[in-house]
Amino acid sequence: MNRALRELQLTGIIERRAGSGSYVRADAGTSGYTFGLLIPELGRTEIFEPICRGMAEAQHGGQHVLLWGSSLGDAANIGPQAAQACRQLVARKVAGVFFAPLELTPRKDAINRTIADILDTAGIAVVLLDRDLVPYPERSVYDLVGIDNRRAGYAVTSHLLRRGCRRVIFIGRPGSAPTVDVRIAGYREAIADAQTALEPAVFRIEPDDHKHVREMLRRSRPDGVVCANDFTAARLLKTLTDLRVSVPAKVRMAGIDDVKYASLLSVPLTTIHQPCADMGAIAVNTMLERLRQPKLPARDILLNFHLVVRDSCGLRKAD
Repeated sequence: MNRALRELQLTGIIERRAGSGSYVRADAGTSGYTFGLLIPELGRTEIFEPICRGMAEAQHGGQHVLLWGSSLGDAANIGPQAAQACRQLVARKVAGVFFAPLELTPRKDAINRTIADILDTAGIAVVLLDRDLVPYPERSVYDLVGIDNRRAGYAVTSHLLRRGCRRVIFIGRPGSAPTVDVRIAGYREAIADAQTALEPAVFRIEPDDHKHVREMLRRSRPDGVVCANDFTAARLLKTLTDLRVSVPAKVRMAGIDDVKYASLLSVPLTTIHQPCADMGAIAVNTMLERLRQPKLPARDILLNFHLVVRDSCGLRKAD
């Protein structure tokens, strides 16, 4: 998280004050709300930095201050840290909090619920970023800004099928956010619509676990892999290289996110591009609407995306 904040500070987007917090720069004479940002994965998942930039650069009739919650870097104590970060934002009397729920953490559902309960008790509006805090297909009571993950899963799976794959599997990490389950739903729908003998196969494994990846290859014999996100894809690509499974000659691959390093991998990654800066700007607008009309029903604000085709799906061979 500190690396991400330093990058935002160097670009002039935020000002860091020792012992106080991190703020988006705003003119002293302007009026606006103070919002809290609670993004535990800032600096670990690259989509959140451009989302924050989109928030900072959004203009919605006034200058608003974005106050970062304290870092939640200590995984062993992340529950108490999350509660403390919430209480700090409550004490600062923020008007609303942008929250990206935890994933890949033991007791993540209970921790996310604790965070939401603290904010609800304080009467602070919440807008979720990228993911819900309850398992799919359940729906929480908060606005959510992201992409249409079901359609994204469908689109990337359909692309591999059009490239000639006949045994496409899906790989996600255990304990992933509900967005991964939504992407799996889209993957399954694309397989069903292909009207072939292909059966969907979903594996919840760590992509750098050589033993489990080798077993997955033995069981499913895939010629195509949809990864839950680019981080999973990058780690799987390294494992496949170690196991001497060539991408894309033997296995074609695609991810979702289009993070900065996706084009720089040893085999550039075909992926779904998320409009992160736009997500940040629309999240601010969503929060302002929520403050003006607190009785609105919970909304899913789902932005469009586009497929970025690179070598990992067999582009050069197909061309």
